[in-house]
Amino acid sequence: MSQKPLHLLHVDAFTPQGWIKDACISISEGRITQIVPCSEANPQPEDRQIHCEGWIASPGWIELQINGAFGVDFAEQPQRIWEVAARLPEFGFTAFLPTIVTSPLAVFQQAMEVWQAGPPAGWRGAIPLGLHFEGPFLNPKKKGAHNPQFLQLPRHDLIAGWEAANGVRLVTLAPELPGALGLAETLRQRGITLAIGHSLATYAEAMTAFERGFCYVTHLYNAMTPLEYRSPGLVGAILTNPKITVSLIADGVHVHPAMLKLAYQTRPPDQVVLVTDAMSALGMPPGRYPLGGRQEVFVDERSARLQDGTLAGSLLKPADALRTMMTACDVPMEAILPCLTSTPARVLGLTNKGRLEVGADADLTLLDPQGNPVMTIVSGEIVYTARD
Repeated sequence: MSQKPLHLLHVDAFTPQGWIKDACISISEGRITQIVPCSEANPQPEDRQIHCEGWIASPGWIELQINGAFGVDFAEQPQRIWEVAARLPEFGFTAFLPTIVTSPLAVFQQAMEVWQAGPPAGWRGAIPLGLHFEGPFLNPKKKGAHNPQFLQLPRHDLIAGWEAANGVRLVTLAPELPGALGLAETLRQRGITLAIGHSLATYAEAMTAFERGFCYVTHLYNAMTPLEYRSPGLVGAILTNPKITVSLIADGVHVHPAMLKLAYQTRPPDQVVLVTDAMSALGMPPGRYPLGGRQEVFVDERSARLQDGTLAGSLLKPADALRTMMTACDVPMEAILPCLTSTPARVLGLTNKGRLEVGADADLTLLDPQGNPVMTIVSGEIVYTARD
């Protein structure tokens, strides 16, 4: 049975046309049906009404790279993806890509099966839009925290079943590896977005990869050849190509604020995605946690690292990433919100998500003035409120 229409009253709404102050957002049947100033709204007394004075309505936040949370590592326990998804609205997420880091090939297959099986009965939460496979086709010399035991050279027989129809939406690989460009072309033909990451690609190799369909960069600056004035490397190729969309880990640990600003200044705002790259310790106290199976990560109040000090994902919350980017780039909230909303939606080719407009999916992240999530709505249903 369908629910009565929902009206969010007296909220400041961030729309593609700009802010609408003191707005009424009306929702019915999982879609946004109206966004008007409250003075023009006419909600019916029997409809559901929520007064949102002082709140900001953002399109639902979309995460393209998260390795786990609440003590669960997706590469170790992919069967628990839906369990974690039920809690991710606590951070403002309405949709996400569970990320499987370099693992035994059976883990990638299991993750596809879990996604295809769908949610358990009565489930509510952030929608897994598919999967992000970060590996196993990465350069061993830029492996970061990925387990070298499971790295592979690109081979077509290793990607059987990897296609968008089976849930694989994004694959990160190193284009300079033997066979990588041919394998990437196959993935692209199967509807998968190609990302460069964990790579030692030269400037020339990166430019070739862009020409061959790579359009996204996994955590710019981290685990790739740096920028040098005589050897621009992968970072140089990216920064001089404003058509390439980049993701950034804005936690104050992975990337210096000046480099966040540089990335933001070298491309339009709709070419930057904020990701958390969070691992299983997100939402948990300091301690020891798994990453990618068979690896132990040591977590303190600020970072997650392998025993040798290598960064191993993050503990980043998207609200903190939003504030860090605002400060680093000296811009208001509306300049950065697309990095959490419309840009990740565009990377995946989604037209009904990431936008606060009539006809779009009713996925909303409601914020306090400091940018902290106070309510999360998915498909018109309230799935989290800070008042609970």
